[in-house]
Amino acid sequence: MITFDHIAVAGETLADATAHVEGALGVPLQQGGEHDIFHTHNTLLGLEDGLYLEAIAINPAAPIPTRPRWFDLDNFTGAPRLTNWVCRCDDLDATLAKLPTGFGTPFDIQRGDLRWRMAVPDSGLLPYDNCAPALIQWVGDAHPAPRLAQQGCKLTSLDVRHPQGPALGAMLAAVLLDARITFSTGPKRLQAKFATAAGPKTLC
Repeated sequence: MITFDHIAVAGETLADATAHVEGALGVPLQQGGEHDIFHTHNTLLGLEDGLYLEAIAINPAAPIPTRPRWFDLDNFTGAPRLTNWVCRCDDLDATLAKLPTGFGTPFDIQRGDLRWRMAVPDSGLLPYDNCAPALIQWVGDAHPAPRLAQQGCKLTSLDVRHPQGPALGAMLAAVLLDARITFSTGPKRLQAKFATAAGPKTLC
């Protein structure tokens, strides 16, 4: 089984992605860090229920990676937006074996004492035009969520909309059980809804 872990908002710059989240939810993000291998950087927001949000972008100060970046960031253009969702598992290799091909090859990544394995497709693009979840396995007990300040934000739903949305949902049904996540038919879009101290908020 896999468990909902976090969502990712991309921007052409990290400042753009961060401002998009802060404007939508009305709370500040915290400093994140830089990522080896894929040479991106992020800011973070702690959510209730052990979830978190990352605003992410290509790090212009880092070298150009030797392979496509995760989340298809090499091809990202336009306004900042919610682009990806990530699920964790206890055994990444076993989980990948249960799913159709296309979810990627595991990479070992570390930032400080945070260590994780992430499956990234060779093209950088996840199945269903990047609407399928990225898969992660945290190594050890360290996880970003408990380290982040809580600011009264609780994710209440995530709608994954795609022309083949129900097919994606059916494919994941055997490994993912989470009533907050729905799959709908239509033009590609991820939409997350939140309960916040200032009332309901929506992030796309």
